[in-house]
Amino acid sequence: MRTRVEPWGAWVRLDAPPALVALDHEGARAIGLEGGDVWTSTTPAPSEPLEAHVAVTSQCGVGCDGCYLDARPDGAHVPRERLEKTFDDLARRGVFTVAFGGGEPLMRPDLGELAASARERGLLPLVTTSGIGMTPDKARALRAFAQVNVSYDGEGEVYTAVRSFAGAPAAERAMRLLHDAGVPFGVNVVLTRDSFPSLEQTIRRAYDLGAREAQLLRYKPAGRAAKLDYVSKRLTREQVALLGDVVRRISCEMHPLGFRIRIDCAMVALLSDVLYERAAELAALGVFGCEAGAALSAVRADGRAAPCSFLDPGDVVRGKEAPCDTCALRKVCRGGCKAVSRFVDGHDGPDPECPRVVRARSVMAVDGRRGVRGGGC
Repeated sequence: MRTRVEPWGAWVRLDAPPALVALDHEGARAIGLEGGDVWTSTTPAPSEPLEAHVAVTSQCGVGCDGCYLDARPDGAHVPRERLEKTFDDLARRGVFTVAFGGGEPLMRPDLGELAASARERGLLPLVTTSGIGMTPDKARALRAFAQVNVSYDGEGEVYTAVRSFAGAPAAERAMRLLHDAGVPFGVNVVLTRDSFPSLEQTIRRAYDLGAREAQLLRYKPAGRAAKLDYVSKRLTREQVALLGDVVRRISCEMHPLGFRIRIDCAMVALLSDVLYERAAELAALGVFGCEAGAALSAVRADGRAAPCSFLDPGDVVRGKEAPCDTCALRKVCRGGCKAVSRFVDGHDGPDPECPRVVRARSVMAVDGRRGVRGGGC
């Protein structure tokens, strides 16, 4: 068990079963914690991130169209010494989880050793990989990771449509090898208009190969994906309208099998219609949307810090204007994905793909033509 005192109580990380639990003052005292000055100060210090995404290499031989890092075959591994200093800093700040990314982390021969190094500092290590280059020996070397996430957007042509290379066989082979090595793993599924129609089939295939969860990721305009064809790859408005029902149905089907469905924080805005009436409940449960620069941080391959893997170093996450400022879901959603709003609108405004924002802007456009100022959600 690892703990971190906060002004409102404390975070507690449990390893078995794995969970991060928030306790109020009374709950924290019940397990022997005392907050001291942190609980009594009238000017509490800003909270540190709970999770950090750390790029361990900028090298990758594939060249996916949507690579958020723009990793390349001639990229470089981050020096081991610098990574261990990063782990020291994260541990000192009370971060609980470190997620390794890249580039392709499997290209590092010392990947398993890095996971063990993070664990020595009390950090829970995770890693995301395409699975390319996985061997039985490499799979066994990943046992120090709490979980390996394999990028898997669908079978055959579906995967190719999302990433522009035929990587599904390598991903499936990697899953088989991880299963044989006894390494817990899940899949990351990027939702685009090509992958969405076969989502249920993709989840079933991953389960059959031994995956224990799927994280659904929103396609974001960062790195090589920050170009005009982003608008032809993102989910259509019709697909966004169906998203809540599809995710609910798949979750209900897979939960009895012990398989979890998760969504990334950028997805909350797309589900605003489904979640709107539950805003207070979600806030009470600690379910939030964009955590960039708050519960989440990132360290890029060049060592610079960023609010998240999809934003640039130095980016400042600001407040939101209408229609978010009158939306009951704002406290949970946090205004949606900043990477999307900055690319589509050119500034850090309301998420332009949120269904409620889309409708509000349509009303404002109509009222504007009538000479009347439009309202919020």
